[in-house]
Amino acid sequence: MTLPEVGRPAPDFELSNQFGEPVRLSDLRGGNVVVVFYPFAFSGVCTGELCALSDDLGTFRSEDARVLAVSVDHKFALRAFAEQEGYEFDLLADFWPHGAVAQTYGVFDDASGMAGRGTFIIDAEGILRHVIQSPRAQARDIQEYHRVLKEL
Repeated sequence: MTLPEVGRPAPDFELSNQFGEPVRLSDLRGGNVVVVFYPFAFSGVCTGELCALSDDLGTFRSEDARVLAVSVDHKFALRAFAEQEGYEFDLLADFWPHGAVAQTYGVFDDASGMAGRGTFIIDAEGILRHVIQSPRAQARDIQEYHRVLKEL
């Protein structure tokens, strides 16, 4: 699979968040969006990454950026995960068709049936501005997210 091209419109999608509410990427135009694909709720590295995002949510808000965390988990699992960890951002369920949005973004791992670690920073006009990837067992550096957002 190939990643979407930087400098082009980000592929649109609509997924349910942990409350079952639909979230459509194109509805978020006018502000920056950080789409963070991660393998699974409740797993060690993923929990650490999302806790770091949660701890830094005020900085993202000051950069006019909304965080969307996407996994192939069901919305009910995501709701329990968000409640347990106190996340105040959308956890989106790419559950069915299984991993369809992760496939569109080129980060779905067919062999394991999960999303890889891919972050897509999208500007207020819906243009993909930066892609960050890391191996499954390695957390991404959210300071890179802030560096890119400051340049937008």
